[in-house]
Amino acid sequence: MLAQKSIAEFLNETASSSPVPGGGSIAALSGAIAAALTEMVANLTVGKKGYENVQEDMPSIIKITEEYRHSFIRDIDEDAESFNKFMIALKMPKSSEEEIKIRKEAIEKASKEAALVPLKVAKDALKLMDTVEEIVIKGNKNAITDGAVAAMMARTAVLSALYNVKINLLSIKDEMFVHKISKEVEEIEGKALEREKEILSKVVL
Repeated sequence: MLAQKSIAEFLNETASSSPVPGGGSIAALSGAIAAALTEMVANLTVGKKGYENVQEDMPSIIKITEEYRHSFIRDIDEDAESFNKFMIALKMPKSSEEEIKIRKEAIEKASKEAALVPLKVAKDALKLMDTVEEIVIKGNKNAITDGAVAAMMARTAVLSALYNVKINLLSIKDEMFVHKISKEVEEIEGKALEREKEILSKVVL
């Protein structure tokens, strides 16, 4: 599993001629990093003098970000698996009309799955930005730049995941599906950029 590799191993594999891990897995990794940084700032706020009025908020932030972190880690492998399924579908036999039909259906199904996995990453990373904003406002000011980096990594997770959605939509024949997902992509993209600006405006140095 990709998520269980060391950082060096993961990056070596990313740099190789193998198509996985690719941009989708990196998007999920960006989300996991954003969650981890947010969780770190919350942990650095627990029990600290001067932050007595936000102590009750920290456990829920830690719980939420831990859940997101583990979810994004799973998404690293989910994205690679969905790509592999697409490649398997492409290699299916096409010697007869029946085989061609079955292959087309398999490609369509695999393409939809390959689009939906990064779409989930994008949606989750956008939701995470609410918690990032909360920690930037309430968290330990000595770690506020870590909160800023978390916001930027969450934005990167959203935008890079959406690029992977877009390229997979090109292989899908279902026009209603493509239209629906394309509208979601446009909306999420705009919100992520807006949320990043809002969060970073609260980072005062």
